[in-house]
Amino acid sequence: MPLFRLGNKLWGTGLCRWRPPAWPGRKWTCFLGVVAVLAVAGVWLANRTIDRDTGGLVYADASTIPHNKVGLLLGTSKTLGSGLPNQYFLNRIKAALELFHAGKIDFIVISGDNHKKGYNEPLDMKEALLALGIPENKIVLDYAGFRTYDSIVRLNKIFGQAQFTVISQEFHNRRAVYIARRLGLRAVGFNAVDVDRYHGFKTQTREKLARVKMFADLMVNKQPKFLGQPIEIR
Repeated sequence: MPLFRLGNKLWGTGLCRWRPPAWPGRKWTCFLGVVAVLAVAGVWLANRTIDRDTGGLVYADASTIPHNKVGLLLGTSKTLGSGLPNQYFLNRIKAALELFHAGKIDFIVISGDNHKKGYNEPLDMKEALLALGIPENKIVLDYAGFRTYDSIVRLNKIFGQAQFTVISQEFHNRRAVYIARRLGLRAVGFNAVDVDRYHGFKTQTREKLARVKMFADLMVNKQPKFLGQPIEIR
């Protein structure tokens, strides 16, 4: 049921139109209640749509995933605010390494944030991969992947890839693959090991809201903050 119809139905029950004299603020309370219901419904619908439409497009087993020339490794911080290692970072590095050594990707494009001095997701990931034996000429850096949406669009428009493998945790892969498919690109995802719910609660909550924003970006055909000249991967 479209969200506006749901809101109209709730309003049409008469609960919001009736206001007892003892509660003059009921109208605003009911209005905010309807807004809250619509917000929750929007988050639920966004998550349901993405999970449904990406079924069969994300893989946990490197032996079953199809080969693509490029693996898009989505950036994240090397350490947490506490200074401890970030398990999302470490697990994505392991997944990229596994996929490369399985012969399922030929190049790794690392796309991440580099917006402030001393913070460089692509470079940190590159150094981690080099330390594990990935050849430098097989790694390409995208310093303007400020958002997942930007990373997907730039991989196509700047790096010329219309078919690729996204490397991140499953919840992230599903959103990235959905974006790619909606933009006419052929993408699959390879799932890095996730972080337990306790330590990943903040990220999981942010992901649900990011999925709602993703639909807004797709509706207005939003473009990345930066584009630039084409870069050939060879």
